[in-house]
Amino acid sequence: MGNWITCCVRAREKVAGIPNAGSLTFANSSDFAYYSGATEYSLQSSHPLPVPTVSDHNSTRKKRTGIVPSPRSESEILSSPYLRALLLSELAKATSNFHRDCLLGEGGFGCVYKGWLCEETLTAATLGSGLGVAVKKLKPRGLQGHKEWLSEVNYLGQLRHPNLVKLIGFCLEGENRLLVYEFMPRGSLENHLFRKSASILPWATRIKVAIAAARGLSFLHDAEPQVIYRDFKASNILLDSEFNVKLSDFGLAKSGPTGDHSHVSTQVMGTQGYTAPEYLATGKLTAKCDVYSFGVVLLELLTGRLVMDKRKAGAEQNLIEWATPYLHDKKKLFRIMDTKLEGQYPRKAATIAATLALHCVHPEARRRPDMSFVLSALEQIPSKYMSGRPFGDRRKMSKSRHKSESPFPGSVRTKHASRVSEGTKSL
Repeated sequence: MGNWITCCVRAREKVAGIPNAGSLTFANSSDFAYYSGATEYSLQSSHPLPVPTVSDHNSTRKKRTGIVPSPRSESEILSSPYLRALLLSELAKATSNFHRDCLLGEGGFGCVYKGWLCEETLTAATLGSGLGVAVKKLKPRGLQGHKEWLSEVNYLGQLRHPNLVKLIGFCLEGENRLLVYEFMPRGSLENHLFRKSASILPWATRIKVAIAAARGLSFLHDAEPQVIYRDFKASNILLDSEFNVKLSDFGLAKSGPTGDHSHVSTQVMGTQGYTAPEYLATGKLTAKCDVYSFGVVLLELLTGRLVMDKRKAGAEQNLIEWATPYLHDKKKLFRIMDTKLEGQYPRKAATIAATLALHCVHPEARRRPDMSFVLSALEQIPSKYMSGRPFGDRRKMSKSRHKSESPFPGSVRTKHASRVSEGTKSL
């Protein structure tokens, strides 16, 4: 962790060198212009849906004043009425004694196993029957420890929201620390975006994921006391069978600033590439750090690329450095869009999403919008731009010109769609 932080701090000057986001203006009344000021953000358009103005935006921002709440004791955290204390023996039975065949994944905390519990008693059930759960088992010498385990129980034991993963219970026996969650059958967003064997996520699903993830973050930021997620990334965005989003892994979450405080000073923690530059440099944590991380994930959804990829050459190793020049020019945006989409995305919606991503990853925290604002902007993408029609689908090309090319399933090959593929290959 220490070596990575040192490298990131040295490289932060490059990140800070990203040009100002400025503004992207859309000519049609169906679109909007997004303007960024030093401390203010506003959407201006004649779009029929209500668009937040600067005054509206500021009026919805909560003032965090009053007495700073005392930290909850461990006994208070573990006595949450929403959670059940479960036996290690029952969880072992539920996962076939933590058998490798039940292994779902592994991270810094430990291994996650698929298990089955009786819905009423939460005791072990026969394999394949009852309630499917995900059981996270802390490594005795893992990167994360009791403090992170307790943090997860603390926040998920109090917070309930459709876009936060449901923590069902926990186990604390001797050196054993386990957490039991609702099972998310489609796994993480990371697997769907970057695993070669995964099915392609269509455009509409990507926007659905972005909106739901923004809704979860916005809920955390508007909570009292405010919660800063601090580890927002594609691997922590879980998906159910209908691609509904649940944010998971609250081990690094922190309560936000209260009273007259503008930030929380903490040890720098997080994941390479997703961490805001000002947090890396100073250790000062604010909700705008989560906004930066959200912008990174939004870029990953648009490009289908990892934020940090050492397999790439030069500037392409860093997604933000590589993508920023194209985000400034809507005519060049197609060059960085995920080639797996094969041009099946609406240009206007992609430009709106790219503009939001550009503002979210602004190197200056004060120039980034609040998550409530980002959520409002994403939700107002016109429904007619949510479908995955080909980029530039009005310009049809002759069949003879593309005789050797594979046509898009169920659609007409287009001139601009062809340029998407060609332009990306040339990068």
